[in-house]
Amino acid sequence: MYTHLKGTGVAIVTPFDISGNVDQQALTHLVNHLASNGIDQLVVLGTTGESVVLNKEEKRLVQQIVLEANAGRCRVVLGIGGNNTKELIETIHQTNFNGIDAILSVSPYYNKPSQEGIFQHYKALAAESPKPLLLYNVPGRTGSNITAETTLRIAHEISNVCGIKEASGNLEQVMQIIQKRPKDFLVISGDDALTLPIMAAGGDGVISVSANAFPAQVSALVKACLNGRFDLARPYHYSLAEFTRLLFADGNPGGIKAALKILGICDEVVRLPLVNVRPEIYAGLEREVHMLLKA
Repeated sequence: MYTHLKGTGVAIVTPFDISGNVDQQALTHLVNHLASNGIDQLVVLGTTGESVVLNKEEKRLVQQIVLEANAGRCRVVLGIGGNNTKELIETIHQTNFNGIDAILSVSPYYNKPSQEGIFQHYKALAAESPKPLLLYNVPGRTGSNITAETTLRIAHEISNVCGIKEASGNLEQVMQIIQKRPKDFLVISGDDALTLPIMAAGGDGVISVSANAFPAQVSALVKACLNGRFDLARPYHYSLAEFTRLLFADGNPGGIKAALKILGICDEVVRLPLVNVRPEIYAGLEREVHMLLKA
């Protein structure tokens, strides 16, 4: 039912100009770079897109630019998540979903809800959403984990949830979900470094940060995995390994924006409280980018 959401998704950055405003030209350039290099889904206004520091008008602008630049080439997943269930429902009601295929919704952060609270939160969102929800489990940012038991309960009991972006880093948990999920429930890697093992265990793709810079390579890795050709996927995995490590050394999206600056796609400007990566990390990324371009 949701096979169109399998494959390579990219958690796209929101480029800013040197004045800190949304760089519309750079965002259009980025979308064209991704759509012409084998990407399946553009994931807009997620963590990598610095959605928490964008106001409502900027979010609408980013959504509009992405949809116009994409022109139907890739599926589009829109990030709508947070820790105020009522406010998120209001946001869903106010959002224009033309051209949007699904919603990516991060588990509530800071509140640290119980597993029952997480279940009820998603049940309430799913009841109001005109598009299927993709859960997003990232305990390193939210302060709480969606357990395998809760994910499976949601998968079996809430029909408007299509899958989960799993970024817990817990392969045992991910495999438990894959083993016991309904057949149409997607399990998507939320960790670039774990895409290969998660897909080898039966996962359905990735929502990638590194693919902002190297979409063709990440897409080739994922396609090989989906075709059961892990012998072909493995070289891509290892060629990207050090680049991926450096991307997150000083936090996301500082690392990927540095890489995109090196590639000439957009500037590395991030909004406070984030700051640019350290010079030594930038130098390492520069080295890896040039190596990957030559490969």
